[in-house]
Amino acid sequence: MNRLDMDPKPQTANLKPLTTDSGVEIKPVYTAPAPEREAPGEFPFTRGIQPDMYRGKLWTMRQYAGFSSAEESNKRYHYLLKHGTTGLSVAFDLPTQMGYDSDHELAEGEVGKAGVAIDTLRDMEILFDGIRLDSITTSMTINATASILLAMYIAIAKKQGCDLKNISGTVQNDILKEYAARGTYIYPPKPSMRIITDIFEYCIREVPKWNTISISGYHIREAGATAAQELAFTLSNGKAYVKAALEKGLDINVFGKRLSFFFNAHNNLFQEVAKFRAGRKMWAQIMKDFGATDERAQMLRFHTQTGGSTLTAQQPLNNVVRVAIQALSAVLGGTQSLHTNGYDEALGLPSEEAARVAVRTQQIIAQESGAPDTADPLGGSYYVESLTDELEKKAKEIIEKIDKMGGAVSAIEQGYIQKEIANSSYRHQQQVEKKERIIVGVNDYVIKEENQRQVFSVDESAAKIQKEKIKKVKQERDAQKASSALAEIETCAKENKNLMPAILNAVESYATLGEISQAMKNVFGEYR
Repeated sequence: MNRLDMDPKPQTANLKPLTTDSGVEIKPVYTAPAPEREAPGEFPFTRGIQPDMYRGKLWTMRQYAGFSSAEESNKRYHYLLKHGTTGLSVAFDLPTQMGYDSDHELAEGEVGKAGVAIDTLRDMEILFDGIRLDSITTSMTINATASILLAMYIAIAKKQGCDLKNISGTVQNDILKEYAARGTYIYPPKPSMRIITDIFEYCIREVPKWNTISISGYHIREAGATAAQELAFTLSNGKAYVKAALEKGLDINVFGKRLSFFFNAHNNLFQEVAKFRAGRKMWAQIMKDFGATDERAQMLRFHTQTGGSTLTAQQPLNNVVRVAIQALSAVLGGTQSLHTNGYDEALGLPSEEAARVAVRTQQIIAQESGAPDTADPLGGSYYVESLTDELEKKAKEIIEKIDKMGGAVSAIEQGYIQKEIANSSYRHQQQVEKKERIIVGVNDYVIKEENQRQVFSVDESAAKIQKEKIKKVKQERDAQKASSALAEIETCAKENKNLMPAILNAVESYATLGEISQAMKNVFGEYR
């Protein structure tokens, strides 16, 4: 048939409708002209926060690592640095995240399992042995006990003789998403927010290059949220932190520069790129509306981690492809730092081979894909521009609902955010079970797998080692000095003084993480 005889109009009427997981309809073709856009590096930073983006400097390649004891994790950090990682990201075990020492009865069975066990400054000294803190950036995924771990990091920097004005990194410090999606909270919301703003205030003065919070959408998405919900709930939490800091009397043009975000990257390449672009645009306007006039305080700077919940235990090598797609979306979307998951993480802690492949994935994108060659390479795409606008619209609608409830804290207390995440997670699982959403190797393209890979895991000896170390530290420390330092924390908590100097003093007296956490519990109580 001659092509001139064919119907020139696309036959789309009978095509099955497609939507993203946020409910955005995907048109078969996009033909409307893209709206006029600002240049990268210009407000509202839709196209990126730097004019040249990665042409000037690549994103930080940061690998999330930590397991068992400080000694074992230190070995992994040196391994990662040797293989090209340019920033460290510390995973802490659940007892550390929950404010329990390794010898506490509630820590039983969990010591060193989900991350490294840190009980005292002695552990932190071992963790960073041979690593100068003024030569790397470190991200610490810690929330309820963020003030304690940050104090330990500062104490190590002082011991190394580093100028605190030059050390940089990020502490997650995002407690609101713990109430909404993850659960590692200790204190009630009000004192938790007070501790966070104490960290803001202290770091502005003492550690000015430190990012005082990483407002996290990652765990919200892992719990089952859609891309639009991840964006909306995260930015709503961000608004709550800004309000709390302003109420404390802090300057938005100062603390705003040290706010950072942490997003998830899932498999829908174009939706994820659009999400990152929409997030920058929305946050810039939010900060401007709050009164920020310094452009650096209006910029949304973010770290990305590939989607842990997308990894499958079936055919685990398929995860190499998933991680590559997700990492590419983060780069095309303009991330400032990136962590790529190991392909075997659905089975257990990442093996050395998987960790190396994860690093190589970023290096291949950086050196071979061409993605970093121009800023916002998908800008102007009819599809991506439309998705950016649609995700912004949907996220704004959710934020407006939350604002009407009184903000993120109130919405969490009313259970709204938790319910919405649960409903989205349920819908996703139904789609998988009905094969409306295909997960390769799970509900289609299934094969019989006979050879199970060896799983890297932590045995119970980690707990025994930690208990012995705690006992030794308590025997060797100045008990009176430690006791006085803990009493000082309680006094500061009662008198509404900034807690960070007292916590740092307690850390340097080798008070344990559990003792410091308990001192604050004695005043603030515990959230149930």
